[in-house]
Amino acid sequence: MKKCHLVLEITHWVSSELDLSLQCEFSYDAQDPLAVTLVLGTAGVRPVTWILSRDLLAEGMTARVGDGDVTFWPMHAYDGEPSSFCVRVGNPQRAVFEIPAEPVVTWLARTYDMVPRGTEMDGVDWDEWAQLAE
Repeated sequence: MKKCHLVLEITHWVSSELDLSLQCEFSYDAQDPLAVTLVLGTAGVRPVTWILSRDLLAEGMTARVGDGDVTFWPMHAYDGEPSSFCVRVGNPQRAVFEIPAEPVVTWLARTYDMVPRGTEMDGVDWDEWAQLAE
């Protein structure tokens, strides 16, 4: 089974003047190749789990993407290079988290090494799925 995980410290922006550090975990399982799991507050009593599109996460590191419950956008350093990205989750109650870009870029590259973009559905037995739908 192919899986990979990333644990890191991120910033929860409670307001524009108040931020809190918390731990999160990204995980990827090649058995569910389109999805990434993000667990926020892994060191806390009540961690929150979000299942995200892997491609949406990758796109959100370079451009504003998403709608509804999940939105991503990049943050740039003074030199114009992406230094972090933000994810806003929840609707109507929203929370904003800032995540360092470099470790996530490296981790995402590993997931694409495991299952390259465009091949996520290779090997799916569509006849079996069709029988299940009957």
